[in-house]
Amino acid sequence: MTVELNKKAFDHAKHLIKQGQLQRDERDDWSEHAPSADQENDYLDKHGWDDYAQWYLGVDTSMGEETKGRYKFPYGDFRRVHRCGVISAESRAAQQSYGDITDAVAKLHELLDGDHA
Repeated sequence: MTVELNKKAFDHAKHLIKQGQLQRDERDDWSEHAPSADQENDYLDKHGWDDYAQWYLGVDTSMGEETKGRYKFPYGDFRRVHRCGVISAESRAAQQSYGDITDAVAKLHELLDGDHA
């Protein structure tokens, strides 16, 4: 499995944060705020794979291009960036030693909270 930073998603997240399209929720809220499989499917049906991919900071290049399994580290609900999603992605990327994703998500966290380290 080769997971790389999705630079378009990273830029999309930064843009959303700068535009104020964010939810400053609590760390443990992600299990409730993360999109369900039905919400993902509905979004895909309406917007397609390119837009869907912008909501995932990691891309598993070993997976097929039009498969949900290709996309890792979600950070929002298809409308706004969620602080809890960023924190979850930051933690999981660090645990799995994805340095470029960890660094990118830390930058998003900093944009949301200021210096959080």
